[in-house]
Amino acid sequence: QVQLVESGGGLVQPGESLRLSCAASGFTFGNYIMSWYRQAPGKERELVASITHVVGTTNYADSVQGRFTISRDTAKNTLYLQMNSLKPEDTAVYYCNARRRATALNYWGQGTQVTVSS
Repeated sequence: QVQLVESGGGLVQPGESLRLSCAASGFTFGNYIMSWYRQAPGKERELVASITHVVGTTNYADSVQGRFTISRDTAKNTLYLQMNSLKPEDTAVYYCNARRRATALNYWGQGTQVTVSS
């Protein structure tokens, strides 16, 4: 049974940091491209950052470039998102995604709420 379980969300003030984690199980973590998406109220879900499974190439949305860092620990089957200098516009539900290239295999977590407010 595939599971992606996010944690680490919460309420923080502008300028503060959070680290999200996504614990993966039920599939071969090292074979999947892993990503973080987010969805704010009334908006579509958007890609925040992704990391490939072999070389570990990363990709970021322009809005988070230089503030967020995605990483993965294959030994722990865990994906991370370090979020620094948080802004109110980063407020959203953050979702973990696992996708295997060239297949229809695509899994989602339940999401974790991040709220940035003074």
